[in-house]
Amino acid sequence: MNDFLDRLAARRRFGMRPSLDAIRGVCAALGDPQKNLRVIHVAGTNGKGAVCAMIDACLRAGGLRACRYTSPHLVRINERFFVDGKPVDDVTLESAADKVFHADSDTNSQLTFFEALTAVAFIAFSEAKCDYAVLETGLGGRLDATNICAPEICVITKIGLDHCDWLGDTVEKIAAEKAGIIKKGVPIVLGKNDPEVIAVVKTRASEVGAPFFYAPDMADESEIPDGFSLEGAFNRENAVTALAALKVLKKGSRDGLSTVVWPGRFQRVGRFIIDGAHNPPAARALAAALRKYAPFAGSVPTLIAGFCGDKDVDETLRILAPLVGKGIAVRTNNPRSLAPEELAQKMESAGIQAISCDSIHLALEKMGSVPNGSGVDTLICGSLFLAGEALAELSAFPWQADRFDAAEILKV
Repeated sequence: MNDFLDRLAARRRFGMRPSLDAIRGVCAALGDPQKNLRVIHVAGTNGKGAVCAMIDACLRAGGLRACRYTSPHLVRINERFFVDGKPVDDVTLESAADKVFHADSDTNSQLTFFEALTAVAFIAFSEAKCDYAVLETGLGGRLDATNICAPEICVITKIGLDHCDWLGDTVEKIAAEKAGIIKKGVPIVLGKNDPEVIAVVKTRASEVGAPFFYAPDMADESEIPDGFSLEGAFNRENAVTALAALKVLKKGSRDGLSTVVWPGRFQRVGRFIIDGAHNPPAARALAAALRKYAPFAGSVPTLIAGFCGDKDVDETLRILAPLVGKGIAVRTNNPRSLAPEELAQKMESAGIQAISCDSIHLALEKMGSVPNGSGVDTLICGSLFLAGEALAELSAFPWQADRFDAAEILKV
């Protein structure tokens, strides 16, 4: 497995590219494994991973074998690849990766990190012979590596301003990129969105001859089972989108929503709430969930935050500031991480009294001396990379009021 990870890490230097030629060439050399998959293709700015997890769970609840490809992972790279509700094992990943890297070398394609992982997913899922593969786009849609698939249905979740350098500086431009997954004759389900987004997606669907369905017109929250465990209004909105997609597909069972887990998204671990919110739309959803659901027991939580430098950090902090007390700015395990000192200054500008730490480990050590009551006293957010680091670290701290091991925290 270490060899696989080392070879993948080397791919990061290739960055991203505005073309699907490389991934198409490698997959052609592999026999086009993506063509063996019955795909549910999901794009969006926020909620697309959660919708993938929900659709996966509902398909399995309906007696079907399902695969799921999402990103990023929180602790182990295996979390990106699920078959029958479980992460793909190391041996299977290594075998698929060997085939991908050989094809990449033969075609001199120099796949990027995400392209290589996507090709690995195509191989692993094709060999697993699942009934359906649920694929999440990595960034955008039109030029995303997953977009060489031939889907049976496409889904687009909430769209907002994010990755503006790549996708455009308006929601209309970003919606057009996301709508690039829409294919001729393939149904497209759009989750709840603003009118300008709806107009862009409907227009694209009409242009290519794809049946258009608006999720709120097809399903509502009354259909969500009582056992649905994902907190927050935004996840209920995601559940409506998933239910609408399943109605169009005419597969699966909504009972699967009672079993779905999606770690690192408004997840409570002892005294902590951990959420991957990293942009203004996600921050607004997190803020609404905190106001409604968080068991603060009268306390104002400390914010531990780390962001990638290409995010709208100022607006995200402005949204969260009324709900938190002090702040601790940390560095995320990502080369694009904002420096803790700069983030602390942004926290102060947003009205949050802040200090900086070089890592989540050091921040949690500082929190260890804070008296712990029965409620939540700490919010960790700003990046899914940080959420993953926090989940791994929390399993190792002896001062936790509630003890967790990594498997329990990640629920995988």
